[in-house]
Amino acid sequence: MKPYQLKVADLMSTALVTIRASELVTEAHAEMESAAVRHLPVVDDHGRLVGVLSDRDLLRAATAVERRAPRVSEIMSPDVVKVGPDTPAHQAAALMLELTINSVAVVDEHGALVGIVTATDFLDLARRALLGLPLER
Repeated sequence: MKPYQLKVADLMSTALVTIRASELVTEAHAEMESAAVRHLPVVDDHGRLVGVLSDRDLLRAATAVERRAPRVSEIMSPDVVKVGPDTPAHQAAALMLELTINSVAVVDEHGALVGIVTATDFLDLARRALLGLPLER
């Protein structure tokens, strides 16, 4: 099979739902459910990417015994794996497999969040390839 040079920009979602680190986890959960997403980029009050909140993080928080609802900043993953839009898609997939993660943030040359690419995006790519459909969206 001949290699195909898709870039992360060809796969990433750009209609992003984000949450602030200062929000309550209950608000984040509601956002995730209403947007039907499993990952929320977390931004600070200046819109800078400071973490990512996953459905796994919410599940861990739900099983913790606490009397108060925690803030997103308390349970998010602060070490966000980032790639640029021009990163070859196969490199992003390799990172996700190597690190056992389900998403990577896509940032521009200034570090601004421009998208997110998820395992679901790669599954959709595989589905299109198997059906012989165009690989770009």
